[in-house]
Formats: sequence, structure tokens, C-alpha cells
Amino acid sequence: MNAIDGTDHYEAAVEGPAPSLLVIILDTNPHAWALLAPTLPLSKAIANILVFINAHLAVNNANQVAVVSSHCHRAVWLYPRPSSTSEDVEMAEDRPLNLDDANKYRPFALIEDSLLSSLRELISTTTENDVSTTNTTQMAGALTLALSFINKATATFSDIDASSKPPGPSLENIENTTGLQSRILVVSVSGDLAHQYIPIMNTTFAAQRLRIPIDILKLAGDTVFLQQASDTTRGIYMQLRNPQGLLQYLMMAFLPDQTSRKHLVAPTQEVVDFRAACFCHRKVVDVGFVCSICLSIFCSPPEGAICLTCSTHLALGDYGSKPAVVPRKKKKKRRINGGVDTPSSRIGTPAPGE
Repeated sequence: MNAIDGTDHYEAAVEGPAPSLLVIILDTNPHAWALLAPTLPLSKAIANILVFINAHLAVNNANQVAVVSSHCHRAVWLYPRPSSTSEDVEMAEDRPLNLDDANKYRPFALIEDSLLSSLRELISTTTENDVSTTNTTQMAGALTLALSFINKATATFSDIDASSKPPGPSLENIENTTGLQSRILVVSVSGDLAHQYIPIMNTTFAAQRLRIPIDILKLAGDTVFLQQASDTTRGIYMQLRNPQGLLQYLMMAFLPDQTSRKHLVAPTQEVVDFRAACFCHRKVVDVGFVCSICLSIFCSPPEGAICLTCSTHLALGDYGSKPAVVPRKKKKKRRINGGVDTPSSRIGTPAPGE
């Protein structure tokens, strides 16, 4: 019996596809969904997203998912729900969903129950004042929450993975796909986000450095900066013409992770709008004035030619002065045989028949 040693069986690591973490940012702007309700109600969109989440979890047993709501006045977690700071346990007599239903996979039921409960609570706590004071969404805050969650999950997975597996030959390999593959999917229905230009671009550059693709699924409206975020992080940007086919777009375009996309032809953007927003009025501009010190953008020269960000004096040169007009030189008439050039004496290409 001593010749039979099963130590290697417990020490050998299980090889398989790398787990994937999907963070979904759901834009719950009440104004935008009210306009989109005749085409795609919010309830139907949530049902399609739940089917997409179940498919993502079914691909790999180690896959993870998180859902963040980008609301009109705040960004909140829908799943996983934040733990309560109170030590008292709330006793709920009636549950909206039976988690012990034998006809439903329990992890799917847990996510559905948590997401729907959090969404109902968010909608019930939204006041009329919150809706009337703004018509946009807190997308920058939702992206920040998503990146923070991904950073925490990656650190946790790295600690577990390092304790169970020996270190590889190269820890700094860019193409290494053995760790947790994280990505962000934004389901957006809002329009312009020019007032959030700086925080959105900061989160975009952070995701680019962490190699986290940001996928954008536009159901309505159009945003310049989400296009730039998707292009910068090598994500997928799609603007749906028929929102009724939301589930089909989710399953065909956004279900594959980074590893699978290397073997597929992912949809790409034909034209990317690289315009920026000015720091003075938060408007998207084609041509502007850039501070040479802090790179702040202005749609027009600030008052006193002083940068509003770093208080540096801006050298505008000859901006605003009338351009110099150079008189056009007159062409000298050519003389033939000492005579004056006349229209009849000009030599040109003979007309047909001459």
C-alpha cells in the first residue's frame, strides 16, 4: 500500500478556462425609459438582462457577475446587495420569490431575487424632486463602482490562485489569460454626458491601464464619451436600431469574453467621435483653446486670458485681429510682334473644324 501515493492528485491544479467577471451597468434614467417605454419597457429589458446573466454564469461554473444601477441622482448596487451596517436582522414574512423552487437553478434565483428587490427599492425611494432636478444619469459614479469592485475581486482571486498554484514563468506577460478576466457592459439609454467628461475619461484611462474592456450597448440617445471609452479600452460599441431584439444582441455580441473574442469577428465602430467637452460650459466642441500647462479645453478665450483651472496666463497671439489682406498681383498682358494683345490675337487650342 505504501507504493500507492495519491499526493499528486491533491496537489495538481485543475486546468480549465479562465473565469470571467462581468459587471453590468444598467442606466435607469426615468426620463429616458419613459421615452423608450412604447418600444421597450424597463420590465422587459430587465427580463432579457436576467437571461443574459444566466447564460454568462452557465458558461463557466467559476464565472461571476455584478450589476450596478446608474440612476438620475446616484449610483447604487443591484447585485450583490451591500451588507447592512445594522446588527439587527430584518424579518420578512413574505418573500417575492421562492428560492427553494425545484424548477429553477438556485444561483439564478438568488440573483433574480436580489436584483429585482434592489430595483424596486431604488424606484420606491426616488422622489419627484430627484427626477425633476436632472434629466441625466450618474454614469461616472457607476463606472467608478464597477472598477472598484473589479479591483477587489481581482485581488481576492489572485490571493486564492497564488496559494493553490505555483507561480508561472512570467508574471508580467500581457497576453496571460490565466487570471480573472474582467469586463464592463454598459446598457445606456441617456443622451449627452458632457458635464461628466472629466470623471468618465478618468475611469476610461484607468480601465485601459488595467486592460478592462468597456462594452457599450446603446438603446437610445448617443454619447460621444462612451464611444471614446469603448474605443480606448478595445471594447464593443453597438447602437441598436431595433431595441426589441435586445436579448439577441446581448447573446450574440456581448456574451463572449476576452479569450473567446480572439477567435471571433467582433462588431466594431465605423466612425468614432473624438470631440471633447470644454471646461467652461461643459459643451462638446469641435475647435477650442487648450491650456499648454494643464491641457484644459475652452470653447472661447477666458476672461482676461487666464486659465480657469491653473490660473496660467494664456498667450493668444494675434487672435481676434483682422487678417492681413495681400493685394492680388495683376497679370501682365503678353505682346505679340510689338502690338497689343487682343482677344482675337491670343493663341489657344484651335476649335474643332478650324
